[in-house]
Amino acid sequence: MLRASFSAFARHFATALAVLAIVALVATMLPGIAQAQSVNPRAESVTEQQLLQQLQRGQGIEGRVTIPDQKATGLIKPGGPEWRQFHQSTMLWASALAIVGMIAIVLAFYLMRGRITVDSGLSGIKILRFNSFERFVHWLTATTFLILAFTGLNLVFGRYVLLPLFGPETFAAATQLGKYAHNYLAFPFMAGLVFMLVVWIKDNIPDRTDIAWLKAGGGLFSKGVHPQAKKFNAGQKGIFWSVIIGGAALSVTGVLLLFPYLAGTYANWQIAQMVHGLVSAILIAVMIGHIYIGSIGMQGAFDAMGSGEVDYNWAREHHSLWAEEARRKQSDRPGGATPAAVPAE
Repeated sequence: MLRASFSAFARHFATALAVLAIVALVATMLPGIAQAQSVNPRAESVTEQQLLQQLQRGQGIEGRVTIPDQKATGLIKPGGPEWRQFHQSTMLWASALAIVGMIAIVLAFYLMRGRITVDSGLSGIKILRFNSFERFVHWLTATTFLILAFTGLNLVFGRYVLLPLFGPETFAAATQLGKYAHNYLAFPFMAGLVFMLVVWIKDNIPDRTDIAWLKAGGGLFSKGVHPQAKKFNAGQKGIFWSVIIGGAALSVTGVLLLFPYLAGTYANWQIAQMVHGLVSAILIAVMIGHIYIGSIGMQGAFDAMGSGEVDYNWAREHHSLWAEEARRKQSDRPGGATPAAVPAE
């Protein structure tokens, strides 16, 4: 009887201990549970004011990603708002001012001066000015530059000019094709720059004749005035170095835009984009003046890059020092034509 009572007591005691253990365990978990339930899920959220303050400090906004490339965490890059403002405002107006301004200057010059003709008339005798390789280099650089210019201007003005005319689908498709053309034609353009530098640098070194040419305004503003010049006059030398220096700047910044990791930081990439845009606008404006003078603006000028041969009287009026040298070389060749003597201007 005593043994049965002790056994019953042991069972009740073990049960009580188990209950006490469970209660103790629950008691230790209650503070954590209560703390977890008391956490405000919005307390750690970023507020709009915090985002604005981050942007005002120019530090950008980052998120979290699960991919290896941690650069993808950048939602808004440092300096991004300033870059956006530059692209949509400063770049837009600078490009418009440079291009429209040059067109206005060309029109004013045409109305004031008219087409520059050969004062002594065409002689009918041709002198070789540029050989086939030189013309290839010129047209390689010129055609690629024009395509790069139009596709680049589309990124600046397209949404304001072309998008309303053609609609979003056509505009998007054309812009995508333009992007491919811009990226890939940059390389033959750079090759053309190298060829130009190698072929023509020796004739584009400034000298004393350029000072006299500039003082006379190149004879562009006065009929019958023809300052002496060698193969390239001061104006053409200015065009040459504008293309070489400006083209080099476009090439370097363009490579950084094509391969952003080469630029290093976001700030460097943004600076490269700004320089690329501004230099492009200036060089396009310079080329507008060059295209005008080399085509309808001056009689006989296009022949130099068309057939490669120019009229002797044209050469004598615009490049007198070179014309005499070219005449002697041509007359020394078998079958070469010797221009008739014409009084110097």
